[in-house]
Amino acid sequence: MRIEKKKLENFIIGYPLEQIAPLDKILFFDIETTGFTAKNSSLYLIGSAYYSGGEWYIKQWFADYYEEERDVLETFFTFASSYTHLVHFNGNNFDLPYVLQKCGQYGLSYHFDDFKGLDLYRRISPYKFFLNTPNCKQKTLENFLGIDRKDKYNGGQLINIYHTYVKNPTDYLYKLLILHNSDDMKGMLQLLPLLSYHDLFNKEIKVKKVQAASYPDNGSSRQMLHMKLAFPCVIPRPVSVVSNGCCFSGEGGEGMLKVPVYEEELKYFYSNYKDYYYLPAEDTAIHKSVSSFVDKTYRVQATAATCYTRKFSTYLPQWDVQIEPFFKRDYKSKELFFELTEERKKDRELFSMYAAYLLHKMAGI
Repeated sequence: MRIEKKKLENFIIGYPLEQIAPLDKILFFDIETTGFTAKNSSLYLIGSAYYSGGEWYIKQWFADYYEEERDVLETFFTFASSYTHLVHFNGNNFDLPYVLQKCGQYGLSYHFDDFKGLDLYRRISPYKFFLNTPNCKQKTLENFLGIDRKDKYNGGQLINIYHTYVKNPTDYLYKLLILHNSDDMKGMLQLLPLLSYHDLFNKEIKVKKVQAASYPDNGSSRQMLHMKLAFPCVIPRPVSVVSNGCCFSGEGGEGMLKVPVYEEELKYFYSNYKDYYYLPAEDTAIHKSVSSFVDKTYRVQATAATCYTRKFSTYLPQWDVQIEPFFKRDYKSKELFFELTEERKKDRELFSMYAAYLLHKMAGI
């Protein structure tokens, strides 16, 4: 078994990882295997990245022969025992269960129960729509951030290279195998700024300024509400999204959210329609407690579709019932709105909540 260790010179991760745990308690982890199932393949390399003495290091345990995978496991877990947090990329689906199955084959009692885990893939993938990437594979995300790696192979291509190495070890093949894992480890560290997109959706966004703007639209004007946002973090690359008539753009620590404003007559539907009469001539519903003032010939039992009152006002859209009371154009309409009252126009806390809500909906979360 070979052990490689190298220092990443002048390396900065670009994300406040210490808010998760002390840096010297966080271990990054990645494995290389000759297949997807532990029973029918070999574990030939475990790589790690860690922080020590103000520097970042990469350490790798490499099996020169198939029979050395037990040594790789034992040496890695001995080294990892001093850490409390384990960071990986899609390790919940592959790396962790694979390693545990390998431990089971050798009767080793190692486990990951004492670690707090952070799967970068799971943290980032919910926001793929915002990043506008075709997928959330590690190399795709590295390309998104403009990260350049020396390694040109993928894990599948390296399987035959490892088998060839075992039969005929050469320094050239060894370096290919080590480089791929090393670039994966370094890439994980370089992907950490993408956690800012997770923070954008899971920490408090503040609306700094709200104002209305008019845009020409087929001979008339269209009203939009502009909300200037202050992010709880700094995002590494600008993003922009358009969804359901809303527009979002963000760069650095600030963003702009534009929402259509509707000035029209909408309907508020009462839920307990059996307690109401509908007045066809006035196109409105009244409660039965006051129905004695209306001639019986001018009223009929309300239905769910006719139990409403109408109101002309200024409204903002919502995907579901987030702010009440909510209004609709018709009973079967799926579009929902809430009234932008004078009081609400001054409520900065409400706008901050509304902005966070819209961002989640635009991202499909």
